[in-house]
Formats: sequence, C-alpha cells, structure tokens
Amino acid sequence: MTVRTALPARPGTVYLIGAGPGDPSLLTLRAAQLLGEADVIVYDNLVSTEILAMLARPDVEKIYAGKERGKHALPQEELNVLLVRLAQQSKRVLRLKGGDPYTFGRGGEEVETLVEHGIPFEVVPGITAAAGVAAYAGIPLTHRNYAQACVFVTGHLKDGTMNLDWPGLARRRQTVVIYMGLHGLPVLCEKLIEHGLPPEWPAAIVQQGTTPRQRTVTGTLATLPGLAAAAHLQAPTLIIVGEVVKLHDKLNWHPEAH
Repeated sequence: MTVRTALPARPGTVYLIGAGPGDPSLLTLRAAQLLGEADVIVYDNLVSTEILAMLARPDVEKIYAGKERGKHALPQEELNVLLVRLAQQSKRVLRLKGGDPYTFGRGGEEVETLVEHGIPFEVVPGITAAAGVAAYAGIPLTHRNYAQACVFVTGHLKDGTMNLDWPGLARRRQTVVIYMGLHGLPVLCEKLIEHGLPPEWPAAIVQQGTTPRQRTVTGTLATLPGLAAAAHLQAPTLIIVGEVVKLHDKLNWHPEAH
C-alpha cells in the first residue's frame, strides 16, 4: 500500500478542520499537522482548549469566533468575510470547528463565500458529535435488533424555531440524534409523542461527551425532560432517541463525571 505524504499548509489557503467532539486524542492526523503550520487559527466555542495548547504554534494568531446560545462573538456573515480577508493577506488560515465542519458546523456557508472570492480551501473532516458522543456513552447509533437507520437533526433552526419533520422523526426502528437541543428538550419529547412514539420510548441526553465532564442521563420521552432538569446539565449536549438507548447500561465504558 502506498501512503500519500500530506501536503504542507499553503499561504493564502483556508483549511476548514473538524476538531472532533472534545477528546483531543480523536483529532485526525491531517488536522494535527495543519494546526502546527497555521499562521492564524479561527476557532469555535466547542473546540477543546487542550488541542490549541498542545498542537498550535506558540506564535500563532488566535481569533475566537465562538457561538453560544444568544451570544455570538462574530455574526456568521462577518466571519465569512474575515476568512476571505485573512487569506488575501497570504496567511495560512485554519478554521477550527468542533465536531465535523459539514455536520451542523456551517462549513458549507463558509466555503460558499470562499468560492465566491476565489480563495483556495481544503476541508478536513472530523468525528462528528453524534458518532463520538454516542460511542463514549455506550449507545450504538445502529443495531440490527433495534435500529436500521439513523437521522441527525438540529434542535435549533436558523429562524430560532423547532419546526422539524416530526412525522419523519417519530418512527420506530431508527435512531434520532438531536444536536443543540437542551433548551428545547420538553418540546422535542412532547412532539415525538404527539406524532406517534409511545411515552415510554427510550431517550438519553449526554452532556459534554468524550470529555472528563461527560454525563449521561437516560429515561423515556415522558421522563427525560424532568431528569435532565434535575441533573442541571450544561451545554453542549446531545440527545439520542431510540431503542438503542436501552444498551447504555450494558455497553457503557467511559468514566463519567458526577
């Protein structure tokens, strides 16, 4: 087998890189290489601080562009223009995102702007939260006995609503993974029950998965909102709905915070 040598970072290029769900050891080799070669790193709120401390150059310029509920360091449109401007200064620009850039990471919007301005770019995939967090919580996303499909959705749409495809989500023999759904959890569970899933349908919510602060709360659509509120969970969280949640107690392996 021939192993291709990865090209070094090029001046005037933007690299959209997935930092994974939190555990620094889940970063890809390509991402680690580029982190050490960047002139400027534009990073999100969900990026592990350990990743920057371990792999970024000491003299690298760091620009925080995090987005938290109701608080954006940079509006998306300004962020898109910033990436263009930095690349036009012949800098090696690393756009570092939690999870995967193309899975609820707005990477597509940023790349569209780069293309419109003729800026070279490369996308480095990362382990998306659904895959990483579910694995660390002992919940397979698919299982021959329980789920033959898996659906990823966001609990926070661009217009601020939760106007999701409820009939499509409220189906048996599939797993539904909801990103950014902590504050909408009661509505989410209510709507899934309203559209056909039983109140006793298994559901889980995982706080800060793959990190030392991981906590997993399991229950049902009827009980999970109350259990999550009692646990005082903090974002980021991931919600998993489906019969695969029943495997958590049996397959859980990662130590959790208390």
